[in-house]
Amino acid sequence: MTGTQQTPVNKAAEARDRVQELLHAHRPRVDELSMIDALLVTSELVTNAQRHGGGLADFSARIAAGFLELTVADRSPRHPATAIGGEKFGVGGYGWPMIQKLTSCVVIVPAVGGKAITVTVPLGCDSSAG
Repeated sequence: MTGTQQTPVNKAAEARDRVQELLHAHRPRVDELSMIDALLVTSELVTNAQRHGGGLADFSARIAAGFLELTVADRSPRHPATAIGGEKFGVGGYGWPMIQKLTSCVVIVPAVGGKAITVTVPLGCDSSAG
């Protein structure tokens, strides 16, 4: 395992900063595509907790066995929803399928006063790093 970031965050930007610091410190260096995927998933999970989950209750990130593990807890027991139908200008429901596509595992655990979502993002190594 490489480090864990469990400092409190209030915004998606703060969560992305924590994850970026964690990934930059990892050796071997994480490749650019993995970095982008990890930051996108982080942003989407935290934003969803704030927007649809009654607020962010907890955030943690760690690297283990070639994966970034993110846990985001919120204050709603409702599971994330996916957009239904082909509404061209529908609002919401598009981030959850993206999270599922970019992660290798998603676990939703009920918690007192809400839920915690833990995802694992595969990390590739930068082969050009010296």
